Amino acid sequence: MEEQLKHYAEKLAYETDSWDLQVALDGGDNVVVIDARSPEAYARRRIPGAINLPHRTMSDETTVGIDRAALVVVYCDGIGCNASTKGALNMTRLGFRVKELIGGLDWWRRDGHHIEENVTGAADGAACGCG
Repeated sequence: MEEQLKHYAEKLAYETDSWDLQVALDGGDNVVVIDARSPEAYARRRIPGAINLPHRTMSDETTVGIDRAALVVVYCDGIGCNASTKGALNMTRLGFRVKELIGGLDWWRRDGHHIEENVTGAADGAACGCG
């Protein structure tokens, strides 16, 4: 039983869901939401307030403006996309406190949370840029 308790506690330490993220944002918690997909996918739709930082570009230089005291929540499209996992790994390597948004943008939308869509008039249907 101890091993199982440890497993679930560790899982919650590294993952969050859309409900808990929305509660944290509404509560004014110090959270930075990062969209780890391509700029094109970010332009099509995103979580309001999220910043675009594709996982391939995460470095000391590109993260200099991110509050190191904040909880960083990284997301991508969702199931079938691993940009959030790659982004969470990269941000952790850079020294940030990180959680991955389980279900990504897909579950954020399914749970009824607001998204910003087609802000720049980007063409729909292009690849998510998660790779």
